[in-house]
This record gives sequence, C-alpha cells and structure tokens, in this order.
Amino acid sequence: MSHSSNPALSAKVNTRNQISLWVWIVLVALILLGGFLRFYDLKDPPLDFHSTRQLRGMIIARSIYYHLLPDADSTKRELADAIARTTGRYEPPILETLVAYTYRLLGSEDWWVARIYNTIFWIIAGLGLFGIARRMVSPQAGLVTIGYFLILPFAVQASRSFQPDPAMTMWIVLCGYGLVRWSEAKQWRFGLLAGLAGGMAILTKPVAAYLVGAAAVWVALSSVSWRRIWRDSQVWGMALLMLVPSLAFYLTARQAGIGGYFANWTFALSHLLLDPSQYVRWLSFLQDLFGLAAILLGLVGVILASTRLKPLLLGWWVGYLIYGMTLPYQMYTHSYYSIQLTPVIALSLAPLAELILNRIELQSKLWKWFFVAVVIMSIIFPAWLSIANAKAENHRDAPAYWAAIGSKLPAQGRIIALTQDYGYPLMYYGWRKVELWQTSGEQNLADLRGREKDFESAFTNRLDGMDYFLVTAFNQFESQTALKKMLTDKYSVYAEGKGYLIFDLTRPK
Repeated sequence: MSHSSNPALSAKVNTRNQISLWVWIVLVALILLGGFLRFYDLKDPPLDFHSTRQLRGMIIARSIYYHLLPDADSTKRELADAIARTTGRYEPPILETLVAYTYRLLGSEDWWVARIYNTIFWIIAGLGLFGIARRMVSPQAGLVTIGYFLILPFAVQASRSFQPDPAMTMWIVLCGYGLVRWSEAKQWRFGLLAGLAGGMAILTKPVAAYLVGAAAVWVALSSVSWRRIWRDSQVWGMALLMLVPSLAFYLTARQAGIGGYFANWTFALSHLLLDPSQYVRWLSFLQDLFGLAAILLGLVGVILASTRLKPLLLGWWVGYLIYGMTLPYQMYTHSYYSIQLTPVIALSLAPLAELILNRIELQSKLWKWFFVAVVIMSIIFPAWLSIANAKAENHRDAPAYWAAIGSKLPAQGRIIALTQDYGYPLMYYGWRKVELWQTSGEQNLADLRGREKDFESAFTNRLDGMDYFLVTAFNQFESQTALKKMLTDKYSVYAEGKGYLIFDLTRPK
C-alpha cells in the first residue's frame, strides 16, 4: 500500500520528515563547504588526479572549440582535430561540448570551467541523496549522507576533475530518487524521472548501466508482483527511456570502439577473477579511497534499512559488485572507476546514522555537546586534508615546460616518444602529435593479456617509419635498459636539454 493511500501513515511520514531550521542551516553550510573545497586552487592545471583522463577531455574540448570559432586558423584547427583523434572515444563528448561552448562565450580556452560544471553536478547529486535519505530515513540522517558525499577527500578530488564521471554520478543519484518515489506512488512523473535520468547516466558513461540497471530491476521487482510486472506500462516505459538513447549512440558503427574496450579490459583480463589476491587488492584500494570503516558501516546500514530503501541500496551494491567483476584490472588501478560507489556508501550510512541519532537524543546535554564536537571534528579533518592535498599539488609550471619541449621538436618527420601520460601534456600544451613507446606499466599489462613480445621485434615494428625518438620519462628510460642501450648505441642525439632527449633515427652511428 502506498503512503498516499494511507492518510495516517502519510501524516506520520510528513511530520517526521519536516526539515527544521537547524537542519536547513547545516545543509546550506555543508553545500557551501563542499563548493569551497572544490573551487580551492581552481586554476591549477589538472595534473593532480588521473591527468591522462583530464587532458583527454581538454584535448577533445579544444577540438570542438576550434570548430566553433569562425576565424580559427585552419592549420591549428586541423592539428587540434588530429590530436583529438588519438584519444579513445568510448562515450559521447557531452561535458567537452558544454565546455567548448563555454569557451566560445568566454572568448578563451579556460579549461577550469569544467571544474565548475562538475562541482555543480556533484552538489546536485548530493541534494538528490539528501532528498532520498530525508524521505526514506530522516532529514538528520540525510545530513550525514550529504556530508560524507561532499567532504570525503577522494570525492572532492574526483568530482572536480575534467571527466564525465561526476555528471554520470549525478544522473545515477537522480535515477535512484525517481525509483524510490515511483516505488511509493507508482506515478508516471517519477517513472519518467527515473527513466530519463537513468538513460542520461548510461549515455554519459556506459558503465553506469550496472548501477542503474540493477537498482531498476530490484526496485521494480520489490514494488510490482511477478504476474503484473510484464504488463506494467510504467516499468516498460522506464526501461525504454533507460536503454534507447544509449543503444542509439553506442551501437552505431562510429562508436564500434566500445566493443574493443570490453574485449581488452574484460575478456582479456577475466583470468584475474580466479586470483584470490585480486579481491584483497580491490578492497585495499577501496579502503584508501573511502575508509574501510565507512564501507563496512555502509553494509550494516543496508541491513538496517527500511523495506522502502533496501531495494535501491541492494541494487546499487550488487550493481557495483558486478561492475567490478567485469573490469577487474581497473578496480585496483583507476580510482575514478569507483566514483559511483561514493553515493552508494553515503546513502547506506543513513539508516545507521538514524539509529545513532535516536540514541543521542536520549543523552544528557553534556553528552549531546560532546557528540556535536565529534561531528565537527569529523567535518574539519577531511576538509583540511582536501585543502592540504590541493596545496601540495602545484602544476603551474607544467604548461610552459611542455610548450618549450614542443618547440624543440623537429618541424618535419614522425616522432615516437617515451613520455608521460600517453603524450597528452605534450599534445595539449606543446601542440605536437607523437606516437607512443610503451611504458613499463603498459608492458606489464600486455603480459597480463598474454601479448608479450620480445624486445627486438617490438623495437623494429614500433620504429618502422619513425624519424625521431623523444624521451621525457627518464625514470622509465633508465628502467627499460634494453631500449636505452639500443638507442644510445645505434643512434645520434638530435637535441637534449632540461627534461628531454631526442634521438635522430635517420642518423645511425
């Protein structure tokens, strides 16, 4: 029976979920603090967090921007396009397009607007979580949910980065909000919200399908009987809205790369699932991001959750688990691949928080004030960590450094490079397109996929047709002793300076 059909229950729920003045004050303070932490050091180049992913977004946005400029230099436009084509395309460039149009309005390439957009998306997601927790648990427990979501240091760093994941997370949360409201009232407006938000989440990044799909299935099965679910027009409507936009995009020939992505990262690495140490590495990695205590308390929160909230939480947790099983390598190497676990843990803490808050209500004033002090400390400490981490990162010299290296490269000839971050810093700041020599990490990954090659054949194949070999990753150069010996013994040095070394492959010694 829905709450709307039971006046007594509805009145009880509405009274319990009324937001008091102090809750509003704390909510606004948390939002302002969350925004401040993400805007702090706003214009420092985005090399602090998965720089390859952020520079990829900047490269694509620049290519779009140059097409929006009617008077752009044609040579630079073509080069921007050529550089952008070197990046993998696995999702539509929604954020990059939004940023490029903002460049057009501002009249310059101010990449940091992406941080502003993603901060806004993250705060909207936080409000969505608060809305769910407020309705399903209590406004006070909702403050714990949004507080964890906004102030967790990993969430601060990840949600200000130039990549689609914060927007994807926002859509996942809004889909969850629509699902729980639909489960209460079975109204089309909430079904449409869940379907549209779920469809946007999957379109923004296809891995959202795991959480969106699992939550939708679990909520639907817990809300509609088996006999009726196959004839329920609202269920079918939600499913179509979630699937059609993404299928229309990802199944086109132009986006065939998505199949290669899963072939490389799922099927080729599926043997890792048979290794027990895989799960230890995964949990250890999550501990560093979210805190083991928060993860375990979140799981306890699922047990304590009401029958109205439990289907959503179970769907999200199970969806994340299946997701991690299909992309095992990224689960302990790429922190942003777990960004969508942030709202899952945050909302899972709400039922446990409500239990604790109810017990605190029974304490004397002295103990209540002590509890307030503990809460304040739990806010100040992670917030301070986020600021300290941002202060420790200073990449303001990087653009000039990479631009200088780009200017030293020969104007003609093909270049292969052993360089940082897939060559994206050189491509973006130095405006030079290069082919890449594998790093040690990429070679190890190739070994995991069973594609190891002997050095001689790899060297001959990769240098075929190349004119110059650029080295900027000197730690890698020193560790790859066979490569260093081959280059230094066989080829002359074209140029060298602070941070770079160029071998002339057309001039053997």
